[in-house]
Amino acid sequence: MLDVYGRDLDLNLLRVFVAVADSGSVTKAAARLYLTQPAVSASLRRLRTAIGAAVFVRQGRGLALTARGERLASEVRPHLQALVAASLSPPRFDPKTSDRVVRLGLSDSNEPWLVPRLLRWASTRAPSMRFVCVPVQFRTVEEAFSSRKIDLAVTIADELPPSIRRISLKKKEFVCLFDPRHVTVKTKISEREYFARDHVIVSYNADLRGLVEDLLGKTRRVRVSVSSFSNIGAIVEGTALLATVPEQVALQLRRAHRRLRVAKLPFALESKGMELLWSDATDADDACAFIRDAIVRITSLDDRARDQRAK
Repeated sequence: MLDVYGRDLDLNLLRVFVAVADSGSVTKAAARLYLTQPAVSASLRRLRTAIGAAVFVRQGRGLALTARGERLASEVRPHLQALVAASLSPPRFDPKTSDRVVRLGLSDSNEPWLVPRLLRWASTRAPSMRFVCVPVQFRTVEEAFSSRKIDLAVTIADELPPSIRRISLKKKEFVCLFDPRHVTVKTKISEREYFARDHVIVSYNADLRGLVEDLLGKTRRVRVSVSSFSNIGAIVEGTALLATVPEQVALQLRRAHRRLRVAKLPFALESKGMELLWSDATDADDACAFIRDAIVRITSLDDRARDQRAK
């Protein structure tokens, strides 16, 4: 295969060549291309040098294609027309037939509940679309966008550049997850018992501080700190450890560890809400907009279902 980047050929020369071939005149081609006649003549000379053969000969007051020029014109015209059509035609996106790959940046607490719902939602609406899930959190999401690792994200985020757009999805509500075989707790755990127990926490800073320490300024007896929510259920099960986790995460963990239970916290723990994030670069991308709308709808339905359960 020819190296189209390594060859010393300005592809704009082919556009000039086709214009001259169609009109048979440097003057007419120059008018069509909004160039001067000397500029068109110079382009033809550069093209001849690049390909090593003459593509036109004089014929009366105009120009005629040589055999090399005839072959070049027949090969270039359809590709040039396709390039122009691709550049000027509005993009067409049909979710029913699209096989686009959308890269989702997800915090570890969002992947278990969002991805299954998104796949079920897309199964009939966009059956051929595919997804790549990339782990992100508030410290890494900006770099993931700047390096084009992701098209959109669902996570908690701090300050971001204006080029990243954002809408709020929902507030995080936290509960206390425990194993009732080792911890006796009613519907709501008391503050005294909460701080008397050992805890497992999720820390993205690789330390022994979690949301309770950061938001309330209170210190727990942290026995172990892990980097994600995925193994919290396995760690809590069979122990007297408590885990303070988002309610949605607790729901997912209890499906895999059915002996675990949840209790209300003895204090209000208000965290930043989840946000849907995307960059200016994908704002007009129909496929990405389609998935953004799906995530908003899924989140809204999930919130209504949770409210119904609470009632």
